[in-house]
Amino acid sequence: MSEVELVRGILRQVIRATRTIAKRFAPIASVEDFVSSEAGLEKLDAICMQLIAIGESIKHLDKLTVGTLLPRYPQVEWKRVMGMRDVLTDPSLLRS
Repeated sequence: MSEVELVRGILRQVIRATRTIAKRFAPIASVEDFVSSEAGLEKLDAICMQLIAIGESIKHLDKLTVGTLLPRYPQVEWKRVMGMRDVLTDPSLLRS
């Protein structure tokens, strides 16, 4: 697989994850919708997993493109996108 194909594949993966998050979030009106039932907690877990996948994908994309692609889009807070993955996988980072 060429580097360009790999980059496109990663971007498709990010788009899919983003769409999945939007779909799962659509019926959520408040925090209570997540914490009031086991189904809500499972939905929250699923959304968090998609956010982790996006963060991992963006980190991989940045490495693959040797830091040249993401700076072309300064309107996106890439460090925060990648950092969200870290926070979700290590909640102790919330305290810092």
